[in-house]
Amino acid sequence: MMGSSLAKNSNKSQRESLNGPTRSRQQAEPLALYIHWPFCVSKCPYCDFNSHVRENIDIEKWRDALLTDMAHEAKLTSDKKLSSIFFGGGTPSLMPPALVADLLKAAQQHWGFAHDIEITLEANPNSVEVERFADLASAGINRVSIGVQSFEAEALAFLGRAHDVGEAHRAIETAQAHFERVSFDLIYALPDQSAKDWEQQLTHALSLGTGHLSLYQLTIEPGTRFETLVRQGNFTPADPDHGAELYELTQALTGAAGVPAYEVSNHARPGAQSRHNLTYWRYGDYIGIGPGAHGRRSGAATQRHKKPENWLSALTRNGHGNQSEIPLSAEERASEALMMGLRLAEGVDVSALGERLGRHHDQMIDWHEAETLEKMGLVSRNQSHIRVTASGLLLLDAILPKIML
Repeated sequence: MMGSSLAKNSNKSQRESLNGPTRSRQQAEPLALYIHWPFCVSKCPYCDFNSHVRENIDIEKWRDALLTDMAHEAKLTSDKKLSSIFFGGGTPSLMPPALVADLLKAAQQHWGFAHDIEITLEANPNSVEVERFADLASAGINRVSIGVQSFEAEALAFLGRAHDVGEAHRAIETAQAHFERVSFDLIYALPDQSAKDWEQQLTHALSLGTGHLSLYQLTIEPGTRFETLVRQGNFTPADPDHGAELYELTQALTGAAGVPAYEVSNHARPGAQSRHNLTYWRYGDYIGIGPGAHGRRSGAATQRHKKPENWLSALTRNGHGNQSEIPLSAEERASEALMMGLRLAEGVDVSALGERLGRHHDQMIDWHEAETLEKMGLVSRNQSHIRVTASGLLLLDAILPKIML
């Protein structure tokens, strides 16, 4: 993303923003693939992801459908190699390992793999799913992200999780035995969770030796069971000031342990960052297949039908699961890229981004407002490079509309 010769490349960038990247540029840039498996055993009360509970799943039908959806996208992007693949959900660890292997084989045939490709699968710590770890590793998965969410029994019950604390520890231990890289998620700022409670839990998490942690504050999302419970007065979410205290505690503990934040909620040892998610945050091209999956390719936004049955019907009619494919203007792409990139600790080189998108950096950032925020310690600047400071990340939602044109 870095670069400074805006004037030299402006005409080329403008052509690419109108007509898509040239072939030589396509070959040079990596591509990420997201595969959505929409099924779960049950719906967690905090979850607003596209997940569904179904009693029966026709695996052969779903194999054929995902392969068809993949083939459609491959025809449009076959001159790029895949740098990462991510199986998300839902609960993709419920997928038969043979299905995972078939999808990876097809992806390699369509695109080819970068020599260091990262292939991640999200998993729950339930014993039945952990038993599949060895077979999933044999199928080609080399990174697993485990939805632990808490190491406290009471919190797991509150969050509606189907595993217990012992299963969480066994899942991490088993994953470390089978996969090159392991990450797990925790949710904090639960009702009545004290700073001491969170410090003890996070300290324990850091002692387990994984290279990556995703640490999220509990948010009450529209349409979830938790939203209904809060509206009915069944519990009160954590106070925002307390949430900020816990966030600052999180940064201090992870930084001291050598697992600093590289994104608002994601922490990693050097070299252990999620390459797939960095593609999103750095606004690279990615393909999304499966129900509800989003994609960004050649300046267009794609979205698949969300409901599994509607996605399957669309595949039968059209040969793909797309509900929409919308070309994005240079302004829209710049806005998205900044919103994503400013979540990163590294920030954004606005001139380099402008070269890619055909926009001058003065058309993207309100530098006068950025200077004001810099004096307040919320952002830092170095010529056309800008990043939000650790203090500013607490106010990211308020900062973005101020500095983005």
